[in-house]
Amino acid sequence: MFTLDALVSDAALELTVLVPGPAGALEAPVAWVHNTELPDPSAYVQEKELVLTNGLWLGQVPAAEFVANVKRAGAAGIVFGLRAEMPRTPEELILACAEAGLPLLEISQAVPFTAISHAAAAIYTDQRQRGLIGMVRRGDALATAISRGAGASGVLRVLTKDHDLPLAVVDRMGRLLATTGAQLDEEQLRIVAAGLSRRPPALELDLGTGLAALYPVGAVGDIDAALVCLRPLFGLAPAEHEALEQAARFLSLEVAKQQAVQAIEMRFAGELLEMVLSGGRTTEVAERLRAFGVNPAGPLTVCALALAGEEASTPHGLAQVIGDFLASEGVPAVVAGGTQDVVTVLAWNRPEPELSLLAERLVKAVDKRFPGRRAVAGLGGLAPHSAGLRRPLMRSREACRVLRRAPGGPTVRGFAELGTHRLLLGLVDQDTLRAFSHDLLASLRRHDARRGGDLERTVRAFLDHDGQWATTAAALHIHVNTLRNRLAKAAELTGRDVNRTEDRVDLFLALAIDAMA
Repeated sequence: MFTLDALVSDAALELTVLVPGPAGALEAPVAWVHNTELPDPSAYVQEKELVLTNGLWLGQVPAAEFVANVKRAGAAGIVFGLRAEMPRTPEELILACAEAGLPLLEISQAVPFTAISHAAAAIYTDQRQRGLIGMVRRGDALATAISRGAGASGVLRVLTKDHDLPLAVVDRMGRLLATTGAQLDEEQLRIVAAGLSRRPPALELDLGTGLAALYPVGAVGDIDAALVCLRPLFGLAPAEHEALEQAARFLSLEVAKQQAVQAIEMRFAGELLEMVLSGGRTTEVAERLRAFGVNPAGPLTVCALALAGEEASTPHGLAQVIGDFLASEGVPAVVAGGTQDVVTVLAWNRPEPELSLLAERLVKAVDKRFPGRRAVAGLGGLAPHSAGLRRPLMRSREACRVLRRAPGGPTVRGFAELGTHRLLLGLVDQDTLRAFSHDLLASLRRHDARRGGDLERTVRAFLDHDGQWATTAAALHIHVNTLRNRLAKAAELTGRDVNRTEDRVDLFLALAIDAMA
């Protein structure tokens, strides 16, 4: 677009400003020119067009009415063309434009209206050429930045050379990948991530401090991130909009490159786990670990992380979250993502108890990225070097499997901490376990419900106190004889006598299954 100022500054047009209009009107963009002599051209004049007229409508309608019609159409202003019959612009037209706040320019008799059209076309052509040249130059700079490994930050640096805009790149996990001139807090990052998860993704969001324009960034059809401009879409000039769209396309190349690298790393990590499980190729295992920056000759451990629930699958980005967390903790690791869990081999030179603390922080970081999903982590213990990784790997995955099948249970446990019965229960189908627990305890619960009794609580207390009669009676605040009578009634109802070891085991397992449900 061009402006009235641009036309006035062209001396060849011999334009004079008679009414400048409101502040900034001469600098406002003009869409095109429209030549008319109709008394009411409002049906034909487009918004922001410049009306060119010789005033042939004078005598048909008052100047104020003509100006009102032009104003109603949203025109950018009026250019009055002088002619031999009218060598001066009518005073009534000048007054009407002044009252309406509509810019009025005067063009001399010597200059035809076509000169204005030619000048506008020349401005358009020049702008387009400069825009294309700028786009090509910027495209070369963006390609160079990406080829040299400058990443998202390099793309933003190229973009801000031409346009002073507050920008950020945020991925669909809500992570800030790059920024320049923009600050986003955790809540705003969450809003952007939620906007990207929509189908189709949001193109503008309210971040609480104002509207922000989003330019989706993706590879192979998926939206993986967004170029965020902390300006509303309507506040961006066409040139800025084009530059942002161009930068988003180049960012898509960067995302595709990163995804390819991550896919290769994930495949290598998966092959590493297969080597460890096979029990052979120890030399190759050591080489793979070394390639990931993990010392194969030092102490190692394995952590398996998953989302609770038997059927819960590994969400997209979980392995990346784990890798980012361990990198921020300064822990060298190999992260391998699977369909049901993510297994991590870590170099561990710290005291072993600190491993549980690290795993708890990791679980919290995952819960933050995937709210409402409940992450659990199983630890497999330490191996002195890479040749001893098979046992920790198997134990960590088994511990993780047990934890994910126990809703409401602990979120982090080592294999040795689970207890033999928990490991055994983890091997059995959940429906079978629930049926066993229900069948064994149902008679106690019916009796307690009818009589207001405490048989189930008494059995739990007896087992919790390792079968010690006096200690159990004291904990329940009852006499030992009352305790004996209650347990005898429980034996009658369940067919399990707490004096027999195998019957105690059945009751213990039934109560443990109930606690896991």
